[in-house]
Amino acid sequence: MPVAAQLCPCGSVSPKKVPKTFEQCCGCYINAFDTTPAPDALSLMRSRYTAYVLDNEAYLLATWASEHRPASVSSDEKLKWLDLTVKKYQRYDENSSTVEFVARYRQDGKGGRLHETSRFVRRAGRWYYLDGRERDPL
Repeated sequence: MPVAAQLCPCGSVSPKKVPKTFEQCCGCYINAFDTTPAPDALSLMRSRYTAYVLDNEAYLLATWASEHRPASVSSDEKLKWLDLTVKKYQRYDENSSTVEFVARYRQDGKGGRLHETSRFVRRAGRWYYLDGRERDPL
């Protein structure tokens, strides 16, 4: 099945609780970053999670604030992202937000969780990932 027709890895659902496809959700931002930026920090965070699932380094780097952007994003073939749960979305003003989330993964046959609060900034009408702070394990 083409990626566009598959359910979006971020797990987003419609207002009627119907799971969204990749194309209905994060795909429109990932596949058309130049013309269709994520409208808010929450959408950007979900699309960045999806980009990690799909190993889309170009999108991850393009949506990373330049002052914290690494030269590359290494992927681990043994790591499999399983699901995403958004705990809290906070918009402080029109140009700054945070998203607290838990992303579950499996690596080398063992389960794990990344619990992080990520900071986002909006510049020239686009949202960017600034940095994140890992939180205590759940």
